Amino acid sequence: MSYQIEICANSVQSVINAEKAGAQRVELCDNLWEGGTTPSAAMIKLAKEKTNIAIYVLVRPRGGDFVYSDLEFEIIKEDIRICKELGVEGIVSGVLNADGTVDKERTRELVELSKPLPFTFHRAFDVANDAFRALEDIIDCGAVRILSSGQKNSAIEGIDLLKQIQEKAAGRISIMPGGGINPDNISELLSIGCTEFHMSGKKGQESLAKPSAV
Repeated sequence: MSYQIEICANSVQSVINAEKAGAQRVELCDNLWEGGTTPSAAMIKLAKEKTNIAIYVLVRPRGGDFVYSDLEFEIIKEDIRICKELGVEGIVSGVLNADGTVDKERTRELVELSKPLPFTFHRAFDVANDAFRALEDIIDCGAVRILSSGQKNSAIEGIDLLKQIQEKAAGRISIMPGGGINPDNISELLSIGCTEFHMSGKKGQESLAKPSAV
């Protein structure tokens, strides 16, 4: 079965590495320790200049929950406009209501603003209070993809729910597992019919700074 790999990249160098490794696209973000936030315009611009890989940009103004004030929502919309001006290939975002349901009005507005770029609803899905209702709401908003770990810490832990929403989606939207996916377990996720996978491929790197003398 053929499938596509999306790499979570938090730097221009990571985008370069993902392209060299043969990934089909990247999700570019910043602040991974907060679950990912919107990267700077400079990072997006240089990533576009230095590579030819498809770049989807995470548009999320802060860490924490996915319920946004009016001002934060304006920031999200402005970041989407900037991303489009910079020539990215896709947008990754989404909004929830305080009760854990999908904010359909705002999410639909973001999908429309992103057009003609494809819109991925990010892992806000994993904290929605009803996965099946959220699935239908996101489809109704016009998103083309949902990134999810099956509402668990990893996609393997959430494989049962991923299988259910994959079947329920019935080709109306792509379900892209993400979270803890590696070469040893991707075959399990392929077996439930998913064809796109979100991976980080991250590893630690020593600082170039020399330690201070004591």
